[in-house]
Amino acid sequence: MSIALRIQELFYNVMPITRAMGVVVESYDGARLVLTAPLAANINHLGTAFGGSINTLAVLSGYGLLWIELQDAECHLVIRESAISYERPVRGELRAVCVRPEAEALTAFREKFQEKGKARIALDATIESEGRVAARFRGTFVAMR
Repeated sequence: MSIALRIQELFYNVMPITRAMGVVVESYDGARLVLTAPLAANINHLGTAFGGSINTLAVLSGYGLLWIELQDAECHLVIRESAISYERPVRGELRAVCVRPEAEALTAFREKFQEKGKARIALDATIESEGRVAARFRGTFVAMR
C-alpha cells in the first residue's frame, strides 16, 4: 500500500470529518504532501469553498506530513496555533500543499521528540485553486508520546 493511501486511511479512521469533506491524499513525493477535496462537499452560501474547510484541509496537510515523517504509531499530533490568510475565493477543487520543512528543522524536531517525547515544529501550506494560491497557512504542530 502506498504512503498516500495509508495516510488517507489514517485520516478516515482517526478523523471522520475527512470522509464527509471528501479528502483525498493525492500525492507525496518526499518534498510535499498534496491533499484535495471537492468543492461540492465544502461549499458555502456564495458557491465558493467554506473558509472552515479551507483551514481544515491546510491543517490536515500538516498532520499528514508529520505522520509520514515520524512513522510512529504511538505518537499523538495536535495543532498548537495557526494562522491563515485568505487571498482569493476557491471556486473549484480545494488543493492543499504542505511543504516539508528544511532538513535542520526536521532533524531538531525528531531529535527532541526522541529525547523528550514531545516536540513542536512550524509547517507551511498553501491552498490552491485553478492553478493559483488562494490561501496561505502556517501552523505549529506538537508531537507527543
